[in-house]
Amino acid sequence: LMLLTASAFAVQEWPVQKYTLKNGLTLLTLEDASTPAVSFQVWYHVGSKNERPGITGISHLFEHMMFKGSKNFADKEHDRLVQSSGGMINAYTSNDMTVYHQEFGKDQLELVARLEADRMQYLTITDKQLASERQVVLEERNMRIDNSPFGDVLEQLMANVYLAHSYGWLTIGWRKDVENISLEDCLNYYGTYYNPANAVVVVVGDVKSAEVQKVVEKYFGKIPANPKIPRPIYNEPEQKGERRVSYHKVSQLPLFIAGYQCPAAGHADSYALDVLSAILSGGESSRAYQRMVYKDQIAIAAGGQYQSMEQGGVFFAFSMMQPGKTTADGEKALYEEIEKLKTEPVTAEELQKAKNQIEAQFYMGNQS
Repeated sequence: LMLLTASAFAVQEWPVQKYTLKNGLTLLTLEDASTPAVSFQVWYHVGSKNERPGITGISHLFEHMMFKGSKNFADKEHDRLVQSSGGMINAYTSNDMTVYHQEFGKDQLELVARLEADRMQYLTITDKQLASERQVVLEERNMRIDNSPFGDVLEQLMANVYLAHSYGWLTIGWRKDVENISLEDCLNYYGTYYNPANAVVVVVGDVKSAEVQKVVEKYFGKIPANPKIPRPIYNEPEQKGERRVSYHKVSQLPLFIAGYQCPAAGHADSYALDVLSAILSGGESSRAYQRMVYKDQIAIAAGGQYQSMEQGGVFFAFSMMQPGKTTADGEKALYEEIEKLKTEPVTAEELQKAKNQIEAQFYMGNQS
């Protein structure tokens, strides 16, 4: 058990150095010699928010395609070179960004920089590779959405919270769109968003910032940039009233979920919503879980989340009912708990506990 002292929770300031190349690429470095390792990440400012109907899911599908080889490295060679030296490599896609990251021994810095720069500029993909990765993504969708008692309900929620904006679909995309995305679609997407003016390279570890700048300049500095990157507008109309959806599928566990449009990340209210979510629906000690799972015993699970994104946010809470109980039972109990939050101030103990949870998660997340 690690004991955290008050000094451990003092305001942390990291001496991050920022460097901008002439082609617009931003480099952030942080020297940390606690282990002889380095994390090298490339963040592209593009995600499912940048998609449109017909190519939903292309951000995530293209994330897979970025591992299929480039001008100077064969298919899967990027993975092999990093992993053969004991390194780790992966990527993820969100609504607003796509991130490629690898952790490795510090002697591999130049190799990894060369690998990332090569696929930023010289990706080589084929129809055969696209067909293969399309099936991988569709199986992922089967597991996470279509065959999940929660995933497809969340998909319905987002589609009804956002009627116009591209936050209305999940990053996995709609099945028919994923099935029909073409190689030309992928190449157009690559040419539009995968360039230095739309990327941030982050390097943290047992390195010297001056050395990293030299290496990144060497491999990324001559890549041509396209600064005219299309940015989606927030086009969601004002919501005039409740939207209610009844979604039917073969399931023995009814589920009720309620979601609300909320401010984007960085808004002053976003911090209060983080704390509120922890109190109402954050884990087994939350009000929703205590009420429905332990006290009333009408649900097998209850929870929720505040998801803040670049242009908007969603606050949702859910209850997965016990066999024999209905969504109406879950709705009544959940709304009663939400009403209490409106009319009765939370206790000082609850408030402090929620803040502690959020703060602890933050610091523990920065330990590696």
